[in-house]
Amino acid sequence: MKMNPSSAALLGSLVLVLAAPTMSAQSPAAESPLPLKLVVTTPMPGFDGDFDHFAADVKGDRLFLAAENAKTVEVFSLRTGARTGTITGFGHPLVLAYLPNSDHLIVTDIGFPEGAPGAVHVVDGKDYKILTTVTLPPGVDHGAYNPADNCFYVESGRETPGGKDHQLNVIDLGTGKRVASLALPGESNEGMIVDSKGKTLYINLTGTDEIGVVDLVSRKLVARWPLPEAHNAHAIALDEANRRLFTVTRKPAKFIVLDLDSGKPVCSLPCTGVNSDISRDVARNRIYISGTDTTSVFEQRDADHYVHLAEVPTAYRAKSSIYVPELNRLYVAASGKNKPGAKLALLVLEAQ
Repeated sequence: MKMNPSSAALLGSLVLVLAAPTMSAQSPAAESPLPLKLVVTTPMPGFDGDFDHFAADVKGDRLFLAAENAKTVEVFSLRTGARTGTITGFGHPLVLAYLPNSDHLIVTDIGFPEGAPGAVHVVDGKDYKILTTVTLPPGVDHGAYNPADNCFYVESGRETPGGKDHQLNVIDLGTGKRVASLALPGESNEGMIVDSKGKTLYINLTGTDEIGVVDLVSRKLVARWPLPEAHNAHAIALDEANRRLFTVTRKPAKFIVLDLDSGKPVCSLPCTGVNSDISRDVARNRIYISGTDTTSVFEQRDADHYVHLAEVPTAYRAKSSIYVPELNRLYVAASGKNKPGAKLALLVLEAQ
């Protein structure tokens, strides 16, 4: 059948319209799945106040969590999330480090009541008995283990009250004794981390709004890097392959990236507030920052470029977390400080 030119053109237009994809104004585009999915919630009835930091024993299927008000370290199964034990004998536990070679757990203890001497405890991983206690001045909080020298580095207040500095104590875990200390500016610090060679310690100097760089060979503070218009830095992490340091501040809530060679900031992005921990998911080029109500997820495009992917809902004061790459899971503690009726819990989120 022959068609005149106008009929052929009309039919062609109709075919194009029918073949084209349609989009309804009433049908929203499909939402992308969140990068973290809640898979387990373990309620913690009877607990109040804040949970602080975690440590993980992957081989032994154990997750350790400091329960501040309960004066205990709680033990969970990494795989099921079930609570499996309680470790006692602390005044106010805060920061934990698990040492797989010795099956020992290190616990920093600010003491009780407030102003009491602090301590670092070494706990046997088999029977959970305290093997060694090193007594320190008040104000014990953050610490970091260095496998290169088998020493634990931990902050405390000064030996004598007063002044505008605090100290970093060096505990030799082989002898169970404090072997050195050095002065740090400001009244306290927050997160600290040792590089992979065991030669440098990076530390959030909250009292002076700086990153401190400590040479662990000479045991001296060798550099101070100012933070850009940000205060109260808590969490810290390293990306040595890209020569970058990550720190997270609370006032305002910012994720800041610094160059390890120059100490200069290269990127700064808003993130969740009341944050305490940051983890790197190397397999997915992601960074997880836990804070109240949400966990911020960023994608690292390259050393200098980072993209905010999502705010994953969590819970009130869910500020403490640890990522376990072997299980692709982020463990988050929902706390309850200053909130009557808060539901404390362990939240287990799986990377998607």
